Amino acid sequence: MEKALWYLFVGTRGGPNRVRIVRALSERPRNANQLSECLDVDYNTVRYHLDMLLDHDIVERGDADYGTLYFLTDQFEHYRETFEEIAAATKEDA
Repeated sequence: MEKALWYLFVGTRGGPNRVRIVRALSERPRNANQLSECLDVDYNTVRYHLDMLLDHDIVERGDADYGTLYFLTDQFEHYRETFEEIAAATKEDA
């Protein structure tokens, strides 16, 4: 999981947006439209990043088809400290 976190948040161009998505979902569950609005990021871009986070078990979908809420996974929460270290390291490098 640590390698996936480094890849998702540092190793690709979209890392900063994915960090912002995780931070927003840490506050409360949100759907893609809510994330798009609160982060001022295009809806399709948010969906792309959510798909990446889903593929790596960082987020999971709720049960609804329309307006599906996204939640951080228990597996991610287990690695929360590692995520925070990676997020802090990316800010220092900027």
